Amino acid sequence: MQKGILGLSDPPEVASRTQEWHGSLTTFSIVAYCQQTGELGIAASTAIPAVGAINPFAKAYVGAIATQAWSNPYLGIDGLNLLEKGLSPAEVLKQLLRVDASREKRQLSIVDANGNVAAFTGKEVEPISGHYEGKGYVVAGNLLVNQETIRTMAEAFKRTPGSLGERLLVALETGQTVGGDRRGKVSAALLIVRDEEYPYIDLRVDEHKQPVAELRRIFNIYSALPYLDDLHPKRTWPKVKR
Repeated sequence: MQKGILGLSDPPEVASRTQEWHGSLTTFSIVAYCQQTGELGIAASTAIPAVGAINPFAKAYVGAIATQAWSNPYLGIDGLNLLEKGLSPAEVLKQLLRVDASREKRQLSIVDANGNVAAFTGKEVEPISGHYEGKGYVVAGNLLVNQETIRTMAEAFKRTPGSLGERLLVALETGQTVGGDRRGKVSAALLIVRDEEYPYIDLRVDEHKQPVAELRRIFNIYSALPYLDDLHPKRTWPKVKR
């Protein structure tokens, strides 16, 4: 597994272009696998509304995918299907990009249910951009304030104890504090799957002045519910006898 920050660039014109609008979607994210629980998850934030509707894709026992820059949800959908067929993240990435005419505008992060990862940052993705592949996780970003955003998110995830949701949120909060999206802050999302066909956690802040902080507030309230497990029915629960 190759580790390190790839594709980072910091052109001199960044400062003069900070206020410009770009069609690129989703700025910084992290996808990860929890070895202790088997959970798979994604946390993301960007400067456009509703990042949770187009960036994160995950399926229990299969994998998690973040599709960003010029985001294409079908890369997430098709990628999960390929993972479920037994392809590795690297094989999935190769197959997705091979048929994508706009691949150089894409940014993809993939982790499977064994913690294997793969990532891609296209040559035409807006700077500052890049990704970091760690053990069981990938951090990626584009249109960033600085290169440190990716590095510090990875470090925060590695050193943070607790649940996968907590670790993902700390990484996202760290990225926002250090730099984040150079266009501003609008939306954030947290998606986690565990052992059912629907998400274990699916929290979204679709439009807010402080989306990451608001996501944290919602996560803390949700996590503190005393009946949280009762909110997650299981197919194995007893059925009505006929």
